[in-house]
Amino acid sequence: MADHSDSSSSSMVRLNIGGKKFCTTLDTLTQREPDSMLAAMFSGRHTICQESEKGYIFVDRDGKNFRHILNWLRDGVIPPLKDSEYAQLLREAEYYQLLGLVDEVKAVLSKRKEDEELGTELTRIDIIKCIQSDRVRFRGINLSGLDLSKLDLSFVDFSYACLKTVFFSRANLQCAKFRDVDAEASIFHNATLRECEFTGANLRGAVLAGANLQSANLQDACLIGCSFCGADLRSAHLQTADLTNANLEGANLEGANLKGAKLTNANLKGANLQRAYLRHVNLRDTHLEGAKLDGANLLGAIR
Repeated sequence: MADHSDSSSSSMVRLNIGGKKFCTTLDTLTQREPDSMLAAMFSGRHTICQESEKGYIFVDRDGKNFRHILNWLRDGVIPPLKDSEYAQLLREAEYYQLLGLVDEVKAVLSKRKEDEELGTELTRIDIIKCIQSDRVRFRGINLSGLDLSKLDLSFVDFSYACLKTVFFSRANLQCAKFRDVDAEASIFHNATLRECEFTGANLRGAVLAGANLQSANLQDACLIGCSFCGADLRSAHLQTADLTNANLEGANLEGANLKGAKLTNANLKGANLQRAYLRHVNLRDTHLEGAKLDGANLLGAIR
């Protein structure tokens, strides 16, 4: 054991952090974050353990991120990192009780999340200008959070776009393409969606109450927790779609193809399932009170 006063004649401090060696100064370790564990270690109030060779002070932590910690203590800045690397740095900052660094990392992660969710590439005005042309494509574009209600968006190609929380109420989306879009929690209330393409789309928690989805293709779509109350789904393609916890009360599914669809805890009370294709569908945990099943194909269905 060595008393810190033995090394106080020199401002240089040698550290061995989990096998990685660093050289810094006493001022760097104590001035920016005076209430941290590092500042306390080198305050002169504590006895610290030094290696016999070259006087390195050993700390049993992962040394990978310690250079970022030293740079923070020197300059008050943090480098651009991946989210996973920020998580590692945050863990080390919390261990060393570097509260300023903890706050900075959390602020960067929070801003990055907001930018990802709200980083809309176009505005409603931009969309209105675009749809005046003959052929409109918004493939792969981030339109999250936009209000596109009451617009004529028929035949528009939204494939692969990010459409989270977009407001499509009463919009005309006839024959629009939504292949593999992320439209989680979007609002399609009373929208016209006839013959739309939603293959593989993520519509988890979306509101499609009162929407016209006649002959729409929702095959393999994630429709968990969606609201289709009173929606027109006549002749819709819902093969292998996931309708777990979906609300289809009063929906018109006449002639719809639900082969292999997941309907666990789905609400189909009062729904019209006449001539619907329900082969190999598990209806055991589905609410079917008052539903019309005349002429439905239930071969292999579990009831």
